[in-house]
Formats: sequence, C-alpha cells, structure tokens
Amino acid sequence: MGELSRSTGVPVPTIKFYLREGLLPAGKLTSPNQAHYGEEHVRRLHLIRALTDVGGLPLASVGKVVEAVEDRGRPVHDLLGAAASTVDPDFTPAADPVSGERARAVVEDLIARRGWRVPADHPSARALAAAAASLLTVGHGDYLDFLDEFAAAAERIADSDLTFVARGKSPEDMVERVVVGTVLGDAMLAALRRLAQGDSSARRYPRPSVPEEAAESSCDKNSG
Repeated sequence: MGELSRSTGVPVPTIKFYLREGLLPAGKLTSPNQAHYGEEHVRRLHLIRALTDVGGLPLASVGKVVEAVEDRGRPVHDLLGAAASTVDPDFTPAADPVSGERARAVVEDLIARRGWRVPADHPSARALAAAAASLLTVGHGDYLDFLDEFAAAAERIADSDLTFVARGKSPEDMVERVVVGTVLGDAMLAALRRLAQGDSSARRYPRPSVPEEAAESSCDKNSG
C-alpha cells in the first residue's frame, strides 16, 4: 500500500478509506498483513481523483460511476453517459413560465433539426433551455438566432472530445478522460472563446489610425 501511495500521490489513510467504502477493490493478499496492488488500483485511484479533484464530485456520486465502470457488460455509450452525467451543468428553471416554455420549444426544435440522438429532457438540454429563457426574459432573444452556428461548432468539438476519449486503454481511463476532458475542456473553450472574441473585435472595430503629422507633433510635445 505504501508503494501504491507513493506512485499515485494518494495518502495511505485515504486509500484505506476508499477500500472501506468499496471504491477501490481489495488487493491480492500476499501475507496476513500485506497485499499486492497492481495497475488496476493505480487506474482506479486516478479515476477517483479525477472525479473528486477535477469534477468536484461527492463520494456518493463517485460510487455510482465506479459501479458503472465495474459493470463489464455495460455498453460503452451508457458507460460514458454515466460519467458525463456526473459533470452535467446545474440549471435554474426559468422564473417566467412563458419564456421557459418558449425556450424549451426552441431547444426541442434544435435537437430535432440537428438530428441529435439525445432526449429532450437531458440535463444539458434543460440547462440550455434555462439559458435561452434568461435571454428571452432580458430582451436579447435574438442571440438565439445564432443557435445553429453554436450547435455546429459544438458538434465539431464533441467529435474531438470523443476521439480523445477513444484513446483510453481501459474503461477507467475512458471515464477519466470524459470527466477531465469535460471539466478542463470547458475551461479551455471559455479561454479560447475570449481570445477569439478579442481578435474578432480588433478586426471588426480597428482603432483609428493616427495621422503621421499628429503622431510627429505628439512626439515633439513629449520630448519638449
């Protein structure tokens, strides 16, 4: 256990706690007081750490993901869905029932129009509807005119996400990639969006060029 702790950076008391909670499988006994822990345990600890440290999940939710990983007969799509559901965004239902109903209709129409094979009551669909309802409520519903452009970009990003996940060499690795890629990927996308907005703004609204004579006059004043 000491070697497992050193190789993963997880303290021994924490490993013992995971063992008691059933989150980590027992090691193979080599003597009454010793057990062997292999690569399976290393992967599982990385998964738990990804879910708790990166995903910010409570151990109860971690246990559900671990159960899904241990179900070897579970289809990959269902396994990855269970992992993704642990980091689905929170949402607050629309305060205005009219805006909320309009927003839900917009999202349902988007899902049908794009041919997405996800249910209309998916947590992320509800979160999208809540955001759309807020836009309608504050009088900026025309932002939704660009929904298809955003959806097309999201499809390309999702394809890259799943290509990254497919590189996983085990169910634990794939689930870890879903969680890490979603949480840290969202942070990366937000930063990239701000960078692209800055570039687009500079191109669309360039600063007025300073006439050469005015620039020389300014330099003369400063030097004086």
